[in-house]
Amino acid sequence: MYSAHHVAWAHMEGEKKFGRAARSRRRASITRTLFRRCAERAQLLVHDEPTSARAGGGRVREIPLDAITATLEPGRAREFDSEFRPLPRMRKRWLRVWVAEHTGPGLGPIEVVQVGETFAVRDGHHRVSVARARGARTIDAIVA
Repeated sequence: MYSAHHVAWAHMEGEKKFGRAARSRRRASITRTLFRRCAERAQLLVHDEPTSARAGGGRVREIPLDAITATLEPGRAREFDSEFRPLPRMRKRWLRVWVAEHTGPGLGPIEVVQVGETFAVRDGHHRVSVARARGARTIDAIVA
């Protein structure tokens, strides 16, 4: 079991990482505005879930975080940008995931659907965001 000190440290570290990710998202938005770059490139892509993927029963494997480029949930596309950087209002949930990843056995694999050479997230958007903020290169995923 982790001590209260360890949990508090993980929370403080998560606050710093969240702030860094949120500021990075804001800077990218300002840069796009200043240079009139296409805002669509910054949005998280939304894919329709293939009928064949709905049955479930995928296997767990390690996938590169850079290959996760989309979501299956239109609402999540507004909460995260294409780099899975969160909106400021996502802070509480994001921090809970950060602390859980650092003080416990983890939250299990995310769920994705393979779309060509890339993946779209069905479940685990916050885990992807936290993993990227930690500097991880891969993540465990149930791939449908």
